[in-house]
Amino acid sequence: MGIIEVGSHVPETVVGNDLISQWSNVPEEWVRERTGIKERRYAAPGVMTSDLAYEAVSDLLRRSPGVERDIGWVVVATTTPDQPQPATAAALQGRLGLDGAAAFDVNAVCSGFVYGVAVGAGLLSSNPAQGRYALVVAADMFSSVMDRSDRRTVSLFGDGAGAVLLGAVPEGYGILASRLVSHGSLRSLVGVWAGGTGMPLTPEARQADEHRLQMDGKAISRYLLGTLPDVIDDTLKDSSLTLGEIDRFIFHQANVRLLEKLVAELGIDSDRVPLSAPEFGNTGAASVPVTLRMAHEQRPFQRGEKILLASVGGGMTTAATVFVWY
Repeated sequence: MGIIEVGSHVPETVVGNDLISQWSNVPEEWVRERTGIKERRYAAPGVMTSDLAYEAVSDLLRRSPGVERDIGWVVVATTTPDQPQPATAAALQGRLGLDGAAAFDVNAVCSGFVYGVAVGAGLLSSNPAQGRYALVVAADMFSSVMDRSDRRTVSLFGDGAGAVLLGAVPEGYGILASRLVSHGSLRSLVGVWAGGTGMPLTPEARQADEHRLQMDGKAISRYLLGTLPDVIDDTLKDSSLTLGEIDRFIFHQANVRLLEKLVAELGIDSDRVPLSAPEFGNTGAASVPVTLRMAHEQRPFQRGEKILLASVGGGMTTAATVFVWY
């Protein structure tokens, strides 16, 4: 199974570092130097996560017309769903007119897209009668859970969505290996704590900003630099490839400075690491497919090109996938 087509969408409203400076009372230079992010996008009032997802899928379908009738699965990775239930995937499926296809959400926070690709590929392989294709979409609206006075989070996150179409490809192409890892003992490092059964969304919870994103940035950085290289190494071993044989690395866009440290630690050339964070910020689970689409636009993937996707997310979660473009 392999990625056949990719699409993405980011909202039109640009939020520059000047606004971040005003909201969080820090100099613009602080934001730029600490994060490497110049701007990010916010969805307009009234826009839902499924709306962003729909636009990303529409971008994909413009280049793959007619595949809708053969889509058997709709997998949506998000941590900012339209509502607690039903799944955002159900809203997306209904809008796309894909009744009958299985539709469900995946929540692995910023690793959600890579988890979703592994799940989608597994479903296609195990039950080909369900459909020829799986649609894997990642969409997040972190602006909806942002404390705009918190410089640690508001400086990083933006809204966006990305989508891929998975299907059968000739032998020697497609997904070679995937690794999915979680460390639930570290789940307190990042989260939105109110709104579930653990902490109902009471006035007191709102007053304490428990319905807003909170995170320990330094601890998350240590986790990423400590776990992601090992997961990447294991995935490469499973695929019988080395770092030097990978043509492009599509990383979760946590922030530019952290990615620079990761690239240096791995010892890979920065020109093999496309970045979308400077223009779009950290778009959560969407950051990997948004970056994948951007990289394909800037320099189209060639048949046989080896690509590695890798991410770290809340939970804590880590994931990597290696595939050969067809």
